Amino acid sequence: MKVAVVILNWNGKTLLEKFLPAVVAHSEGASIHVVDNASEDDSVEFLKNTYPHVNVIVNASNGGFAKGYNDGLKQIDADIFCLLNSDVEVTPNWLGPVLDAFENHPEAAIIQPKILDIKRREYFEYAGAAGGFIDRLGYPFCRGRIFQALEKDIGQYNDIKEVFWATGACMFIKSGVYQELGGFDEDYFAHQEEIDLCWRAKNKGYGVLYVGHSHVFHLGGSTLKNMNPKKTFLNFRNSLYSITKNLPGKVAFTIIFFRLLLDGIAGARFILLFKFGHCLAIIRAHLSFYSNFRKLYKKREKANFLLKYYSATSIVWSHFVHQVKRFNILVKD
Repeated sequence: MKVAVVILNWNGKTLLEKFLPAVVAHSEGASIHVVDNASEDDSVEFLKNTYPHVNVIVNASNGGFAKGYNDGLKQIDADIFCLLNSDVEVTPNWLGPVLDAFENHPEAAIIQPKILDIKRREYFEYAGAAGGFIDRLGYPFCRGRIFQALEKDIGQYNDIKEVFWATGACMFIKSGVYQELGGFDEDYFAHQEEIDLCWRAKNKGYGVLYVGHSHVFHLGGSTLKNMNPKKTFLNFRNSLYSITKNLPGKVAFTIIFFRLLLDGIAGARFILLFKFGHCLAIIRAHLSFYSNFRKLYKKREKANFLLKYYSATSIVWSHFVHQVKRFNILVKD
């Protein structure tokens, strides 16, 4: 299999200086590409001078994570794309277990490794942890991470497991499947577009795997911090997008109704915490959702729908009311 490790970059010279050397050292047999999203720093010049063997693709504009990868991957020939954040530290033999899993599990179209926190290396990292799931209302969570509660890695997820979504921080995907799905939905711009991509893959019958025998370390928050109002806007809006696109009509509309109510409660909580920017971000997310609803609804025409997609009834209720902080308490493997 021809493997291409593809890093999307935007004004990330400092991150490339820190993390690219390990990618080059530990990605034997794979081609390495950096897709630059119209950076305004000297990232491209640095790459061409320091890593002439790394293929640099320069996009005409910064279209965000979704369009950035869509544009860049059109110019790369490979059987497997590895979409890798610029703030990820890879480890020796990180590719081997993943490629073995593709060979041994032909139904798998998308795979992610174990994602650990580069600052607390014995703990899982927020973005992906040990594989992603969603609850009945469409809220995402992971093995190893429920909201801000992060588990310590003691080998409890050193396995290969079917999951619902794989993190965009380090996602392996068969190029043919990526093309069949039309890539990422560019209306998302950034955040949760990987959940939508995996959901669409699932709806077409493809498998999504987590492979715990491969691990990488993720810095996280390099583009937007967890409590940035813009990230709040994108997460609230894009989650509504995915529900609308990927669930049967009656189910989708019922869930959207409850999500809008819960979003209102979240907005009120932000007001009580004097985080007015986040409350405004939720309002903006809803307005954007309403204005794009007709466009989203048309995308449903291409979808098949899963009969069951969720692994828990309500992650919000379980975590904030019952204080559940570990995946194995919430979901019985």
